[in-house]
Amino acid sequence: MADSGADFDVVVVGAGAAGVAACHRLVTHNVKTIAIEARDRLGGRAHTVPTVLGKPVDLGCEWLHSADINPWTGIAEELGFALDKHLPDWTSRIAIHHGDAANDDWNAARDALEEAYERAATLPEDMPADQLLPPGGRWNNLFDAISTWANGAELRYVSVKDRQRYDNTGVNWRALAGYGALISAFSAKLPVRFNTVVERIDHSGPAIRIVTNRGDITARAVIVTVSTNLLAEEAIRFAPALPRIVSAAAGLPCGVANKLFLGLAGAGPSETYLHLNGRTDSAQTGNYQIRPHGWPMISCYFGGHLSMRLEKEGPAAMAAFAIDEIAGIYGNEIRKRLNFLASSAWGIDPYARGSYSCALPGHADDRSILMEPVNDRLFIAGEACSIDQFGTAHAAYESAIIAADRAMAALAPARN
Repeated sequence: MADSGADFDVVVVGAGAAGVAACHRLVTHNVKTIAIEARDRLGGRAHTVPTVLGKPVDLGCEWLHSADINPWTGIAEELGFALDKHLPDWTSRIAIHHGDAANDDWNAARDALEEAYERAATLPEDMPADQLLPPGGRWNNLFDAISTWANGAELRYVSVKDRQRYDNTGVNWRALAGYGALISAFSAKLPVRFNTVVERIDHSGPAIRIVTNRGDITARAVIVTVSTNLLAEEAIRFAPALPRIVSAAAGLPCGVANKLFLGLAGAGPSETYLHLNGRTDSAQTGNYQIRPHGWPMISCYFGGHLSMRLEKEGPAAMAAFAIDEIAGIYGNEIRKRLNFLASSAWGIDPYARGSYSCALPGHADDRSILMEPVNDRLFIAGEACSIDQFGTAHAAYESAIIAADRAMAALAPARN
């Protein structure tokens, strides 16, 4: 790459998990770089907030998925972040509704669906995941609800091939101080320009020009780490246009999943870490964890169209829905012991417009397209670029390292 007289060797667009990972990698290798962030904070969709209980909660990513191979685990240990290694029980959530006897039927249905996924993934053509549900199946609505929590979207929007490529070791931990707090701590000394919204990236000349609301910046290379929804909606315009990137991003839209935290006063329920479904006969339901970390609260999770509706109606509506479902399980007495702590609204967040990527049927291979370098000087990074770890902060980290290394390799002739 010829010397272009640019302000920076590399500009990183976005300071979420991918952006700060790329920036950190570049700074460590003495590359002149800066991250540009539209928000006034680090972390992007990793966001830890305090509560009146004195306990922090994660409004964005929370679980260190595949913690035994997750690079953020090692970073947490280096930074002195305590980890809660209590594994989640996401497979026995129906007993409170139907009794322990129903678990056998539920587990058999789950096993049958997994076998259907495995067979379908080997077929030449992709298909929507809802086509694998047994006609009239007892648990079909629950499978759809689980998809909204896992993918941010109902099964009809989920690629079978993409779903089957996801690989999780099953080791899922949490940082007691918060995943968002961990990513922010890791990034604290990085060069980041906040409250700077990128409007256009002009890569037509020798230097790439990044046009922002606070002036122009030039760079020899750019790493873009914004969400697929921002790319697909062309919130950042490229000149010349990049229809292949925009099309790939559109095939990997960010579904919507949101969190609500309710304070829980009093002694009951006594369980800790217990995961519950609001109901099993509807996809329009929430997932609830009682006393996460043993703390006096309930963590509530909503996805898909229900989550989209609730975030538009506002925190009070989200809390009312959750309290109704929780009271449906534990009785009306619990209502007066629940109080609002915090909630998210990622779908209507202007700098996210969604939670994490989900490949539409027929678009699983768009992940590979999205991460293709453009003329060895413009790179896309983020969780959506991962073939088998998508939807996670560690996928964002790992894709960013790849992008940063590619940028440094392209820069090498000009820097030597």
